[in-house]
Amino acid sequence: MSENTTETLIGGIVVAVAAGFLYFIGLSTGVSKPSGSYELVASFRSAEGISVGTDVRMAGVKIGTVTGLDLNPLNYRADARFSVLEGLELSSDTQVLISSEGLLGGNFVVPGGAPENLAHGDEIEDTQGSISIVNLLLKFASGGSQ
Repeated sequence: MSENTTETLIGGIVVAVAAGFLYFIGLSTGVSKPSGSYELVASFRSAEGISVGTDVRMAGVKIGTVTGLDLNPLNYRADARFSVLEGLELSSDTQVLISSEGLLGGNFVVPGGAPENLAHGDEIEDTQGSISIVNLLLKFASGGSQ
């Protein structure tokens, strides 16, 4: 092989690896949604501990990713958008809660039992925001008077 052909071949390999890396980063951070998913919305009093790209789990298994987190100016609550795997049918009384996995927060889905299922863009009404460990420790230290 000539020198130009070798350089062109190596350049093509580098570009292919870079494209694969960018695709992986997009999926990991939630910037690009994986194919075969649908989006749901949940509103929290406090969304501390989650951010875009945080895993959404059910029974310890990843079922989706947080794709957006915005402040709702009408009710001053945190609106979280997240994608869920297509084919996973969640009932209309499903709960979403932010719970701590050690020192890090995580978004967990607790399935309900209603006969109606959620569709793309639906809002999950039953939510529980994050609990601040610092506030709990302060309450404990002050004897629960806060």
